[in-house]
Amino acid sequence: MSLHAGKRRFAPPAWAVVLTGVALAAFTSLGTWQLGRAREKRALTEEFERGGRETLDASGRDFAELTRYQRVRLRGRYDPAHQMLLDNMPSATGRPGYRVLTPLERADDRGWVLVDRGWVPLGATRAQLPDVAVGSAEREVSGVLDSLPEPGLRVGPAAAPGAAGWPRVLLFPTERDVESVLGRDVESRILLLDADAADGYERRWRPSLGFGPERHLGYAIQWFAFAVVAVVLFTALNLRRPPPDGQRGSR
Repeated sequence: MSLHAGKRRFAPPAWAVVLTGVALAAFTSLGTWQLGRAREKRALTEEFERGGRETLDASGRDFAELTRYQRVRLRGRYDPAHQMLLDNMPSATGRPGYRVLTPLERADDRGWVLVDRGWVPLGATRAQLPDVAVGSAEREVSGVLDSLPEPGLRVGPAAAPGAAGWPRVLLFPTERDVESVLGRDVESRILLLDADAADGYERRWRPSLGFGPERHLGYAIQWFAFAVVAVVLFTALNLRRPPPDGQRGSR
């Protein structure tokens, strides 16, 4: 391929065309993917905010029928003897600790729901578990529906081998893991207890994003910038002045 632009000749070798084409395809694809992730996370944030605007009475309703982040209220009794501590859960400021999951037996005879009562710090040692005692009297609880936290990569069992006693420490358990530990079925969604509700700990709920859409936008800009740089380099390195007349054809 050879083109002329004024006194310059643009004649890139075939390998440079192929290499640049592959790089452009990769950079634009990655940039577009990051833009898509930003849109997804903005949608999750909007869904979280929208769900909290109205509180539904969940009595007699299956949580699976309700949307994620819907705010609900219901009555029931905590089971203080069988609580779980979700390990590797940092606080809003990054301090290590646990999130406290307490089973609640629904007063409408529709089984059990896990109530996330918030974050508590680690003890002086791993063997020193926090005191998460709570009463078992019937009460009304309210909060936002969500899923159990999920890891970026799941490795190993949720419970340490030979783990026993309560509260039980679990690492990113699935619904099946929780049901196996409790010996009973639970709702598919957990309830994030309202920040002003009684018998809770640190609660600064937000959508499970990992990081916000702004970082994805930053990554997208970087990938598109790489694409622009690739085009500039490809053009600059292959746009040459022709040799002087006396040197044309000479060796």
